[in-house]
Amino acid sequence: MENGLDTIKELFNRLRSYSLWDRLFRWGRIKSMLIDTSAELQRLVSGLDGVRAENAKMQLTIDRLVADKADLQREIASFKEKNDGYLKRGQELANEVAATRQKVESLEQENRRLREENTQFKAREEQRKAEHERSINQLVKLREDIVKERHEKEEKAKQAEYERLRKLKETWSHHEADVKNRIKIICSRNGVEYVDTVPFKGKPDNTLKINDEYIVFDAKSPGNDDLSNFPLYLRNQADGVSKYVKEENVRREVFLVVPTNTLEVIQQFEYKLSDYTVYVISTDALEPIILSLRRIEDYEFAEQLSPEERENICRVIGKFVHLSKRRIQIDGFFAKQFFELVYRSEADLPKDFLDKVIEFERAEKLNPPTERRAKQISNKELAVQIQEQKADAEQRGIAMDEALVSKSLGKLPLYADKPQGEQQKDLFE
Repeated sequence: MENGLDTIKELFNRLRSYSLWDRLFRWGRIKSMLIDTSAELQRLVSGLDGVRAENAKMQLTIDRLVADKADLQREIASFKEKNDGYLKRGQELANEVAATRQKVESLEQENRRLREENTQFKAREEQRKAEHERSINQLVKLREDIVKERHEKEEKAKQAEYERLRKLKETWSHHEADVKNRIKIICSRNGVEYVDTVPFKGKPDNTLKINDEYIVFDAKSPGNDDLSNFPLYLRNQADGVSKYVKEENVRREVFLVVPTNTLEVIQQFEYKLSDYTVYVISTDALEPIILSLRRIEDYEFAEQLSPEERENICRVIGKFVHLSKRRIQIDGFFAKQFFELVYRSEADLPKDFLDKVIEFERAEKLNPPTERRAKQISNKELAVQIQEQKADAEQRGIAMDEALVSKSLGKLPLYADKPQGEQQKDLFE
């Protein structure tokens, strides 16, 4: 098509440039060019129709493309809107990813820290388990030692208690013979008649004859190691001695002689019954009571005495009885304290100390001063000895104030108006 246009352009250019002469003498060439130009025009016209048809097609295509462009623009707008949403969501996700990454890093740091702590805890746990196992082993060994030591202490305590009860039973089993021997010795030493065979019914353990009266001293001891029933037993025995006082010339005062180590459970030492009186005394009180009874013999003709002399006699006898009962109370208290001290020494002293103490104990021997029947105990010598002992005690810082001692003893009730614990508390306050 470009070549046809070029041919037409060349024709017109030559026609414009041809002179008249050229038009007259070169017409053939012009004609030939016209024919070629006509053919070219015809071809151009044909090409133009094709171009028009093609242009129509192109216009349809353009219209379709315009329509498609509108749809495309709508789709682009939609895609852009979606893309904006996606961008926004992407930014949000990016922020979330950044936050998540930060959390992950923080969690990784925490995880590393926890791993380190876990490692330390494991090491500590292993150490704790080892220490715990050692402690358990030590505790088991300590428990075994404690059980063994406790068992040994229990065995020693049982043996000591058994030995104590054996000695008590042995003492109590020989109590009747011991009381008889003591009374006979006291009577022999002080010129009091001891009656072996009484002229009345019954067989009292010991009978003295003073001023033509028979005075009964019955020895009483527990039947077993349970002392809780001993006071009731004494009460029944006090009722039972009525068979003696019913007899002629039998004094209506009967004495029940008990072991000294039973005084701590006895609260009543005098039973005033309808026709007679029963006194509970210890073996240590035998001599002062017998001597006080013997003094009555010196006043055989008491009816011949003046009221003042009778009052003095009764006062002396009452003083003897009172001192005897006081002595019973104090001896009973100190006997209990000595027993507790013996048990404490056996329980608290180390074994090697205790063995040494027992060794020295067995080597010791206590010999009280012996008495000779022909020799009278001098009051002056006793007074001198007491003064010497008092001076020695004061030099050693021991309080020997007689007024204070008398005041303390005066606080102690003689009879069971108060519980025994309060009586002992009043005594030593």
